[in-house]
Parts: sequence; structure tokens; C-alpha cells
Amino acid sequence: MQRKDDFETRRQHLAHLSEEELEKRFWELTEKIVEPLIELARTHTSPSIERSVLLRMGFDSLTAKAIVEKCVEKGLLGKGAGHVVLKYALYKNIPIKEAGERLAKGDGWDEIEQAMAVKISAASAGEVV
Repeated sequence: MQRKDDFETRRQHLAHLSEEELEKRFWELTEKIVEPLIELARTHTSPSIERSVLLRMGFDSLTAKAIVEKCVEKGLLGKGAGHVVLKYALYKNIPIKEAGERLAKGDGWDEIEQAMAVKISAASAGEVV
């Protein structure tokens, strides 16, 4: 059995797009795919799940517990405790480990609102690891 290749037919609606336009379309479609997953994660998390995420990020259980408790207190659990730590690390331009330790000690929570406004890119996330 030989497969009839229909690539040219299937790509006709994309053929006129430049490389930049194709990349933009890719990211738009990716965002549409991921959006429901983000909503599910936001609405279906728990302190236990968030502690687990922090443990996988390399924090010990006491540090993870302290961060999650503060996230609950501040109404940030739906954002993800790991996300809060990452945003704070980017905001302060410090390693993730140091950011988490500061937050666990109670420091930096007054800056979290500004930190959550930081835009994340693959390059910026790699800087704080």
C-alpha cells in the first residue's frame, strides 16, 4: 500500500505566509491549545500539588510548606507556587533557590504583585536557574 502524499494540498492555506508569519501562527495556535490546560491547572490545584511542584524544583519540604502557606494566604495558589517563585526570581534577578528561600522566610511578599507582572521567556527563565 502506497500513501498518497497530500502535503501540497494541506499546506495551500499556509503557502503565502512568510517564515515570521508562520512562526507567529504557530505560537497563536500553541497558545489556543495550552490555554485550557492553564485554566485547568489554575482551578484544579491544591496545597499538596503545589508543594509537590516545589519539591521537584529542588526545595525541601519545610521550605515548600512555608511558600505554599504564604501563597494560600495571599490568594496566589491558583497562579502556582512554582510560578510565584520563578517570577520573584526574575524580578529580583536572583537564582530560583534563593528566591524560594527568601519567600519561605517571609521576605519579598510585599514585592510579589510587581514580580507577577514580569514577562517570562525561555531565555529569561534560563538565567535564574
